[in-house]
Amino acid sequence: MLRIYQNTYRRTARKAVVYSATKVVCCNHSTLCNITSNPRRTGGAGGHWEQHSNGNNRGHEEFLLGGNQARGWTIPPNSRGYGMLVVRVLKGALKLRYLVLGGAIGGGVSLSKKYEDWKEGLPDLKWLEDALPQGERWSQFSRNLIEVGSVVKNAIDIDPKLKQLGEDKLSEWRSWFDNRLDDAIEAADYQGTQIVETKEDIKAKTTVAALGISVDESRKKYDKLQSQVETLQTEIMNVQIKYQKELEKMEKENRELRQQYLILKTNKKTTAKRIKKSLIDMYSEVLDELSGYDTGYTMADHLPRVVVVGDQSSGKTSVLESIAKARIFPRGSGEMMTRAPVKVTLAEGPYHVAQFRDSDREYDLTKESDLADLRREVEFRMRASVRGGKTVSNEVIAMTVKGPGLQRMVLVDLPGIISTMTVDMASDTKDSIHQMTKHYMSNPNAIILCIQDGSVDAERSNVTDLVMQCDPLGRRTIFVLTKVDLAEELADPDRIRKILSGKLFPMKALGYYAVVTGRGRKDDSIDAIRQYEEDFFKNSKLFHRRGVIMPHQVTSRNLSLAVSDRFWKMVRETIEQQADAFKATRFNLETEWKNNFPRLRESGRDELFDKAKGEILDEVVTLSQISAKKWDDALTLKLWEKLSNYVFENVYLPAAQSDSFNTMVDIKLRQWAEQALPAKSVEAGWEALQQEFISLMERAKKGHDHDGVFDQLKAAVVDEAIRRHSWEDKAIDMLRVIQLNTLEDRFVHDKAEWDQAVKFLENSVTTKLVQTDETLAQMFGPGPWTRFAYWKSLTQDQQKRRSVKGELDKILKNDVKHLPTLSYDELTTVRKNLQRDNVDVDTDYIRQTWFPVYRKHFLQQALHRAKDCRKAYYLYTQQGTECEISCSDVVLFWRIQQVIKVTGNALRQQVINREARRLDKEIKAVLDEFSDDEEKKAHLLTGKRVQLAEELIKVRQIQEKLEEFINSLNQEK
Repeated sequence: MLRIYQNTYRRTARKAVVYSATKVVCCNHSTLCNITSNPRRTGGAGGHWEQHSNGNNRGHEEFLLGGNQARGWTIPPNSRGYGMLVVRVLKGALKLRYLVLGGAIGGGVSLSKKYEDWKEGLPDLKWLEDALPQGERWSQFSRNLIEVGSVVKNAIDIDPKLKQLGEDKLSEWRSWFDNRLDDAIEAADYQGTQIVETKEDIKAKTTVAALGISVDESRKKYDKLQSQVETLQTEIMNVQIKYQKELEKMEKENRELRQQYLILKTNKKTTAKRIKKSLIDMYSEVLDELSGYDTGYTMADHLPRVVVVGDQSSGKTSVLESIAKARIFPRGSGEMMTRAPVKVTLAEGPYHVAQFRDSDREYDLTKESDLADLRREVEFRMRASVRGGKTVSNEVIAMTVKGPGLQRMVLVDLPGIISTMTVDMASDTKDSIHQMTKHYMSNPNAIILCIQDGSVDAERSNVTDLVMQCDPLGRRTIFVLTKVDLAEELADPDRIRKILSGKLFPMKALGYYAVVTGRGRKDDSIDAIRQYEEDFFKNSKLFHRRGVIMPHQVTSRNLSLAVSDRFWKMVRETIEQQADAFKATRFNLETEWKNNFPRLRESGRDELFDKAKGEILDEVVTLSQISAKKWDDALTLKLWEKLSNYVFENVYLPAAQSDSFNTMVDIKLRQWAEQALPAKSVEAGWEALQQEFISLMERAKKGHDHDGVFDQLKAAVVDEAIRRHSWEDKAIDMLRVIQLNTLEDRFVHDKAEWDQAVKFLENSVTTKLVQTDETLAQMFGPGPWTRFAYWKSLTQDQQKRRSVKGELDKILKNDVKHLPTLSYDELTTVRKNLQRDNVDVDTDYIRQTWFPVYRKHFLQQALHRAKDCRKAYYLYTQQGTECEISCSDVVLFWRIQQVIKVTGNALRQQVINREARRLDKEIKAVLDEFSDDEEKKAHLLTGKRVQLAEELIKVRQIQEKLEEFINSLNQEK
């Protein structure tokens, strides 16, 4: 029997929760049991049973009663079994509820997640739009893709139903279990004061039976749902496999189609290459090659071209436009527009287009917008070719004009000859134009198209005298009289007839022609001008009276036919001779190369530049392979080289002069770290990187396969890249933080660091002593032995310095710990003592001598202190700054050494991780710029070997093009 002494509880609408129960005496044990105060779900107003263990580890059970009725109540022994049965039934129901609910929810979520993952796993097919070609194969590809899409769509349609099914089942199970739980709780609650009632027992049994049936049903339904999920997953996997196979098949077909497309494209290119170039295009290419090879016509460039010459504003550019059937040149009112030679290659073609030699754009000459763009481009190129304050330039602007009915020839339009210069012209403009004109006309095979303005007096012409000097017999000159429509109104008709018959000028020519190049209207088209010209010559009385002028001597059309005929006749007569001359030149150059460089191949500047570029980039790769230790050594050495002077002059010596050495050192070091130290450290790192890279380049020169022809180019690239390279700005801020934190440490941690600091101090002071001795040697002159051995003597100033030094040494001998400055009394004493020896000096002279003398004395004392502190580490650790031996110098240099160490480590990481790659980018950028600059390459790659190879390569190219042109010319014959 069990008696309960105290029990508190809280009762809700349908459940009783017990919060505390104390002092319960068990019926079968005499021990007192402690019952926890955690709330429990009870079996109703009557209470519930719990199992406990007493101090003797013997198990027993307790029943907690609810309500005030529990006081003094006795519980029959057979009532405990019914209570435990109800509790176990509820426990099983709750466990089963959450198991089934968790399974249903997990199945639905897993199914939804599988669907989303599978949907996201579908690849993007947008790239196939650009990859797949058009045509029948594209149609087949589209049909295959639609079939795959329908299969996937059918598979996807299953998912919403299953998802809805899972949600419905989940709701159904939740409602069913809630009802069953309520019934179980109601069956467990007691309706009266009696703990055990027959009605409640019957209801509990009924509930247990009902729960037993529900477990089997739930398991069956859950297994069925799980089976459906697995079946759906299998179907999805099958669809994915099928889709993957179809995708692989389509990718394979796509690769085959691309291969076929590339083959067809390659065949088209090959076919296009096999198409013969026109004769005039081939000839123009030969002239382009020659323009870069022999600009002075001193050797072999005597190939024919039509040179258009005339006075300024004589109409020569209009004549050329009339022949080309397009207004392709810019115009100005009385202003010099032609500032550079313009080589125009005319060729027959189906479309009227123009194109520059170094550009891929074609200008449609039938469109006014393209014509305007072409004229602007010509003007831009002319002005760009004029440099250094010049008015005219020798740079050739090459362009090709093709169109129906154009006569094939190559014309060169030159700046007009002037007799008077304006204030905006360069002082040598007149002479430059004369020299340029003579230069082109001096070619013995050049056809001279001499343009004369018919509207002005013939005696004012400047061009005729130049033409007579270059072609006195007139065997390659064609005379053209322009603006004849104006000449008819202004000039004497007989005078014009004399000009066109060759009887007025002493100059001789192959033919004389009269043309009309316009009506003075800028907007007139070439067709309108040529129609006006035709009408003028049909109606003009000037050319029909007495029949002096033949019809074939007028109009631009007849002129172009005559010039083209003469041009090709000259080409056929001279081309074989020019080809033979280049064969001889090639043979001579090849012989010279074999004699001078028998083991080397003829490599031009471009090939040599590419080889040098590879070697430079290889050295950059080698820079990244330098070991960390080598970087640390180089950076440490460079850092101390940069910082040592500041440490001695601004930290060490000033602190030694003050009464509080350590305080002054802390102030100086902190100011240094906050201001100048980080920037100086970056500067040291940059110089170390530069020095290592240059040393790598120098070591490469000592290799057995080194080629000296690259040295100048490599040096220029490295210098330019280093000049552009700068350290990252954020490195300074990072170093400032590191250095400030390092300088805060003022205690040497172990004996090894102490020894390293002492050694660092000794080496630094010794180096400064050597420098100070050199300064003193220059100030005081050589010693007795040097003077005796090398017959040297002291100057008067050196003798004075020695006298002053003797007095200063006495002061330092009497006061070893003398301050860095001399007092007024000391200065006066030194002067008086020197005056007794007839040495007259002022105080400034004494101070100048004192500084190096005192510095040597101070450095010697510091060296002695360093030797004394070598074995004073343990004394320093015990007494600190109050140590009997003053070792503050060692601590200072230990702090400097630590700063150099952490700074070098940080700089090394920056060099390896960032700066080496940034320098590599700078070098690549410089190389790319140099590769596009022909002048730069010509300046940096020099020497007999390079020049001979360039000349030989050029001659070979010209000869090959000439032979190709000759073969095509012979076939046309």
